[in-house]
Amino acid sequence: MRKLFLLSVIALFTFASPQKDPNKDKEIVPPKNLDPVYMLDVTKYPKFNAKIILSSDKEVVFSCPKAMFDFYFRPFDYPEYKVKEEKDFKKLLVKDYLTGEWIDAKKAYYIFGSRLSGPKGDDLIPLKSKDHVNIYMLKYGGSRVLTFPDIKQRGYALIKYLDMP
Repeated sequence: MRKLFLLSVIALFTFASPQKDPNKDKEIVPPKNLDPVYMLDVTKYPKFNAKIILSSDKEVVFSCPKAMFDFYFRPFDYPEYKVKEEKDFKKLLVKDYLTGEWIDAKKAYYIFGSRLSGPKGDDLIPLKSKDHVNIYMLKYGGSRVLTFPDIKQRGYALIKYLDMP
């Protein structure tokens, strides 16, 4: 009888007392250093970073130029950024692979088909000048040098091609 009474008391306190969910009051916030395209930590490979500054002055940082171009060609896949047209992009920036300095993505040269891989495989390696292109190609090779208009002309198909396994 004592055991039954004890079990009843334990059950009463267990089920009658409100259970506090430790995660209930915590706000779920995605990590701020996450690439929106590949969901990679952008701090892991800083030499490959790229970013877009939107007309709202919000900065969207990417793990690599390929991710930036994916976003640029298909902003409708990321509705949370509210990009509707070209004018919503204030500035596109990439890092010169040799110096690590931010450069205007529309003025950069991009190496296609080199021996160097980005965080997600084949990528477009940005460089700020033809001298940097020559230095880079001596070390890592490359099958083609592209400019921003070349990439824009080839469009999303080029980015998907680079993403092929």
